[in-house]
Amino acid sequence: MDHTLLDLLERDPGQYVSGEAISKELHVSRTAVWKQVRKLEDRGYVIEASRKLGYKLISKPDNLSLDKLAGMLKTSRFGREIRLLEEVDSTQNEAQRWAEDGAPEGALVIAERQNSGRGRMGRGWVSPYTKGVWMSFIMRPSTPIHFAPQLTLLTAVALCRSLRRTTGLEIGIKWPNDLLIDGRKISGILLESAAEDERIKYIVAGTGISVNLDVSDYPEELLERATSLSIQAGRKFSRETVIADFMLEWEQLYDLYLKDGFAPIQLLWEALSVTLHEAVTVQTPQGDLAGRAVGLHESGALMLEQYNGELKLVFSGEMGQPKPSQG
Repeated sequence: MDHTLLDLLERDPGQYVSGEAISKELHVSRTAVWKQVRKLEDRGYVIEASRKLGYKLISKPDNLSLDKLAGMLKTSRFGREIRLLEEVDSTQNEAQRWAEDGAPEGALVIAERQNSGRGRMGRGWVSPYTKGVWMSFIMRPSTPIHFAPQLTLLTAVALCRSLRRTTGLEIGIKWPNDLLIDGRKISGILLESAAEDERIKYIVAGTGISVNLDVSDYPEELLERATSLSIQAGRKFSRETVIADFMLEWEQLYDLYLKDGFAPIQLLWEALSVTLHEAVTVQTPQGDLAGRAVGLHESGALMLEQYNGELKLVFSGEMGQPKPSQG
């Protein structure tokens, strides 16, 4: 019935269609019409409702086009095999299953919506239909498992650099891999790996990019901590462009990493960081740490100068808001 209802709403663009007329033409109740309108809204259609006038289609969802994306991609490996899905629990889960089935390096999973998108430490991620980029891609590096943190940082650098070019926005990296604008999060990165005999079997890199979300897409409690590219720039962005630019930047930096190691990636990350040389707190599995973030170690760990002068390497944790330096 969705398509029939859409036909009626699209028949006279910009005009109201009464609920009574719709119910008569479709041979359903007014309640059934209202339920189908809600389903269309859940799929990204904007429909204006009036008790007296009926329903009017305001806008349609901006679905991703694989043909358009394929025409924009300039990579040789990454994004050359794509699964574009309408709705998934998590692109991470889909990509992991594909990797286990033998998907090649560079295979990419994109979803128009995630029902259970997740970030680091099991946190949920707001992933509304056709508003952002919810994607995961597969790596098969021939490196020991302890190098995985470097690849997390590399992903953050590639995404930050590509988004800064695409949008012109001053985007920075909060350790280890959140992307911020004016202190508010616009993207998160999650890398999950499978290993055999201390060697990486595959890594799935998931990214959630809040591209065209409106203020109304966020729960009120998140608005102080989260934002989108379109909110910050005051305009919408092509999601195909965001994906293609990121894939190209990623592949170029990944090849540089495989050739020259982590050192050039480390310099790029430090240049884009918004937390280096700041007083910070870090929640780790071993307890909370406080001090000044002074740089990255060659392993990819954060170098934290504690207030007692001791230098601590932090490999994983959650960085809190900067706090005033002590002593």
